[in-house]
Amino acid sequence: MKLFERLTRRAQENPRRLVLPESLEPRTLQAANRVIGDGIANVTFIGRKEEILAKAFELGLPHIEKASFVDSDDVEYTEKYAELFQKLRAKKGVTIEQAREQVRNGLYLGCLMIKAGDADAMVAGALSPTSHVLRAAFQVLKTKPGISVVSGAFIMLLPENCQFGDQGMLVFADCAVVPDPTAEELAQIAISTARTTRDIAGLEPRVAMCSFSTKGSATHERIDKVIEATKLAHDMDPELLIDGELQSDAAIVPAVGQMKAPGSPVAGHANTLIFPSLEVGNIAYKLVQRLAGAGAVGPILQGLAAPVNDLSRGATVDDIINTIIVTCNQAITD
Repeated sequence: MKLFERLTRRAQENPRRLVLPESLEPRTLQAANRVIGDGIANVTFIGRKEEILAKAFELGLPHIEKASFVDSDDVEYTEKYAELFQKLRAKKGVTIEQAREQVRNGLYLGCLMIKAGDADAMVAGALSPTSHVLRAAFQVLKTKPGISVVSGAFIMLLPENCQFGDQGMLVFADCAVVPDPTAEELAQIAISTARTTRDIAGLEPRVAMCSFSTKGSATHERIDKVIEATKLAHDMDPELLIDGELQSDAAIVPAVGQMKAPGSPVAGHANTLIFPSLEVGNIAYKLVQRLAGAGAVGPILQGLAAPVNDLSRGATVDDIINTIIVTCNQAITD
């Protein structure tokens, strides 16, 4: 079964409560119409019901009326979320008046609904910059226990004739968020990405901590960071199959892995590649996408205490649907 067939079925069998704050954005409405119609999620729009339904009617989207609606201007309804936000940000000096103003922002209200237990996940970004989506998630939801850094993974869907990867997939991180992670942050990225590999890609993670050296073939402080991160990640999860430092060919090519890192539980068979910096990860996924003709699913935000995913402002309707499906699956496994 292909990745999205499996993820769609699981979402349909375990529908989660999904918040969509960009409720008048046409692509988001079109994606939501299909999601609702296919029973993938229970959708809540943030905005005025009459305006949203009028826009849906204009676009010919019959399933939108089955959604739930929350008006961020309804102060009677939003007061409990304002009180929650003020409590969460009290140490930062946020007053109740400031909190009331903030919950009028759909990104914050959506995250507060999740924090309060009234929703399970949120997808946004078709209209909003990534920094705005992440800021709301950071301030309200924060990160998972033991994790202090949010990162972005891509599931690379490899061509059918590709001899590398695991069941036609590789998982890359971080490709979207942290420019130059410390050893501690890199270890946390490895742990978070292993979870994405298991929960979303459906693979048992074999994690390669990538570098320009394999097992001491070169020396440099940037290699030292990868070695330290590997040790820290192993300490965090002693059962995880993880090894480093490994060059990328040693990570995924069996003959090279055997030659350069004999006895490694990962070398030559890695399905999860952790890159030492954002520039490396971003360059790598885009080269694989373009040169190999691979599909790139993501970025999948990982490390947050609850699932929130950010869209490209150039996202297609299919992109938004796929992001919603992934996000609902994250909510199922959280």
